[in-house]
Amino acid sequence: MSIEDRDLAIAAAEAGAAVVRAKYGASLARVDKSGGDFATAADIEAEHAIIEVLRTARPDDAVTGEESGRTGADDAERRWLVDPLCGTLNYAVRTMLVAVNVALRTRLGVTVAASADPFTGEVFWTDGTGAYVRRDGVDERLTPSAESRLVDVNLDPPFPNDPAFRAVRLLADPEFVAAFRPRVVSTTLAVAWVAAGRRAAYVTDGHLGDSVHFASGIALCQAAGCVVTGIQGQPLHTGVGGLVVAADQDTHAALLALVGSQFAADPAR
Repeated sequence: MSIEDRDLAIAAAEAGAAVVRAKYGASLARVDKSGGDFATAADIEAEHAIIEVLRTARPDDAVTGEESGRTGADDAERRWLVDPLCGTLNYAVRTMLVAVNVALRTRLGVTVAASADPFTGEVFWTDGTGAYVRRDGVDERLTPSAESRLVDVNLDPPFPNDPAFRAVRLLADPEFVAAFRPRVVSTTLAVAWVAAGRRAAYVTDGHLGDSVHFASGIALCQAAGCVVTGIQGQPLHTGVGGLVVAADQDTHAALLALVGSQFAADPAR
């Protein structure tokens, strides 16, 4: 019997998470990439495991992997976006803050997605209509909440809107400090946490269309009912790009105002 896309995304993310978990704490050689980034054997082997699951069930689908790149037709109607270990530097220094992300992009957008936490055993997943977390085989619907006031800010490059906007400046803004409590975990697991009510919001710069890092988290937040836009409140993947995802409208509006003050202060804009 054919496996449904949502179940395939979950199975693939779990396969990658099993590799990441098994290799945790081992001495892993680093493979240098551009811009000072690197991968480890865990990244590469987890991606192989994920793609094997996808290829077995959907041999005709295209895939974009963080480590192996693009396969299949560029204009493929079905493309899997695979990030086998988001938070590689965390992992390399034995910090258990990582995510394994798998998403399917079709002509309708991202239709299913899963973000697995290898160390809690949780899998955050969406079928495009609802968003859930699976623990020990039991699914619970995700409910966003701004109650924590915790906002994760991505400080990793690239920064395409510098100098008009730098996410790091939010951390020193008195209005931000008065309203929120910053967090920097350096993994897109934090985007899934917004959908789950563990973070009030998440902010990053960057052009994120077809991003293997962000596709799953964005889909989860949209399905959970979060407010999801670019950094100036524009539709995703348009204009200056970026991402502001918030648990509710008030949190989103407050963050847009803070971001907007940076753009307004830049004489070039």
